[in-house]
Amino acid sequence: MKTYDRAYFNRWYRSRSRVHQTAAVARKVAVALASAEYLLGRRVRDVLDVGCGEAPWRAILRRMRPGIRYQGVDASEYVVRRFGRTRDIRLARFGELERLELKGPFDLIACSDVLHYVPTRELRRGLAAISKLLFGVAWIEVFTSADPITGDTREFHRRSPIVYRRLFREAGLTHCGNYIFAGEQIANTLTTFERGGQP
Repeated sequence: MKTYDRAYFNRWYRSRSRVHQTAAVARKVAVALASAEYLLGRRVRDVLDVGCGEAPWRAILRRMRPGIRYQGVDASEYVVRRFGRTRDIRLARFGELERLELKGPFDLIACSDVLHYVPTRELRRGLAAISKLLFGVAWIEVFTSADPITGDTREFHRRSPIVYRRLFREAGLTHCGNYIFAGEQIANTLTTFERGGQP
């Protein structure tokens, strides 16, 4: 089993081989926030960050929306031990979200660079939990077997785009383009092209 310890985060987030630049993360946050606020018709009040790692989204969100309520969840014992209290991170695997009894629903749920490392059975449970916890929009970044991959490929699940579409549909999540997904309450208000052109 892969261990998400300090050495892992040093390699992939701080060394020359890092795959996430601060400016790129800030752009993701800006798109996710703007998309949620466009569809909600108001400012985002609360965010759940699933598989948050060391919570880089938290500081950016708080700069952009002071006072926003943030809750992180990660499977790394190292992350929770080191940052859990100061960065609002709780310990859980992706498929264990429901057992946490989180105080939802959330205006925005972020899940960046996580799904392709999660086994399918656990993925189904986690997506169902996200759907239940979501009132607004989810930013769910996912890479498929059709995409070029750089960075950490250990325990990477190469699922086809068709498989992911089916899993999202089963969970009641409507794709709106980019990595944006609407929950059922918002999806009912979308026009055809807000739904990514799907009727």
